Amino acid sequence: MSTPDRVRVRFPGISPRAYEHPADRSALVALRKLQGFDTALKVLAGAFRERSLRLVFLASAVRVGETQFGEVHAIVQDAAKVLDLYEVPEVFVVQDPTVNAYTLGMDRPWIVITTGALDLFDDAELRFVLGHECGHVLSGHGVYRTMLHQLMALAARVAWIPVGGWGLRAVVFALEEWHRAAELSGDRAGLLVAQDVDAALRAHMKTAGGSRIRDMDAAAFLTQSDDYRGTSQARDSIAKLLNLMGRSHPFAVSRAGELRDWVVAGDYNRILSGEYSSRVDDKDASVRDEIAATLRSYRDKAESSSDPLVKLLRDVAGGVTDSVGDVADRLRGRFGRGGGDAPTA
Repeated sequence: MSTPDRVRVRFPGISPRAYEHPADRSALVALRKLQGFDTALKVLAGAFRERSLRLVFLASAVRVGETQFGEVHAIVQDAAKVLDLYEVPEVFVVQDPTVNAYTLGMDRPWIVITTGALDLFDDAELRFVLGHECGHVLSGHGVYRTMLHQLMALAARVAWIPVGGWGLRAVVFALEEWHRAAELSGDRAGLLVAQDVDAALRAHMKTAGGSRIRDMDAAAFLTQSDDYRGTSQARDSIAKLLNLMGRSHPFAVSRAGELRDWVVAGDYNRILSGEYSSRVDDKDASVRDEIAATLRSYRDKAESSSDPLVKLLRDVAGGVTDSVGDVADRLRGRFGRGGGDAPTA
């Protein structure tokens, strides 16, 4: 299942749309259509003090290079080549037993990985983890995640307001759902970089169960994912929604199942064979089509799900899919035609 370094496939000019989860992709395509949005958000995010934050890591962590964590350096260099990144991101290693890796920054994003992650994952698994972060860089997730973090901080400050804070909390909840979808996109990018399905699965197994991989079984782990999604109790459906509140990442077991589904659907192999969206076509991407694709994706999952809440929402998603075009056209007429899709006949 593993691909040796010397024959690892590269994807010149690949668009992040090629691997982004439908819920992530539709949101990003819409935001990218808003000319000047990124610039405005960066201005509003001045409190983020990106330069100051990078200096903190420069002073307190270890910057990866040829002579410092050389293997991590080589993996990130290769990941950048595979995804054809415009620039290889800086990487910092921080002393922290927590298993974690994340991407920060908007103008020049950088990657942070903990010593806990380096201790837990082997080189093949690290390639998946660091490829995941490079996927965030290519998608530009850092810009939009900043919005989520700032709104979450604002929501915490107004949490005592009995009514006024509910609208903001609803926005935060929606952004958290997008963030979780963005993590699934990152997993797909990680697999494209690693080109090793077994290593990707092991990374999720270790995230859930620790280093004792010999005591775990991949098939049983994926069966867990199916069991979790296949609940037939309405109260379990509600409990799953409540369990996700406040979480920016999906659960490891769910992530493994989602990545397996993507591979089984054939999208992974199609990209490996050279069939993928190109960045040169990003400007022509249709917001309307991406939203419809997102809803179709959720509807298709609902068709095979035994979850009663998912079944209840299935027909709603179907009806929304049929009306997306009308809504998009009305929005274009109301707010102007600039930066949007051309009206369709």
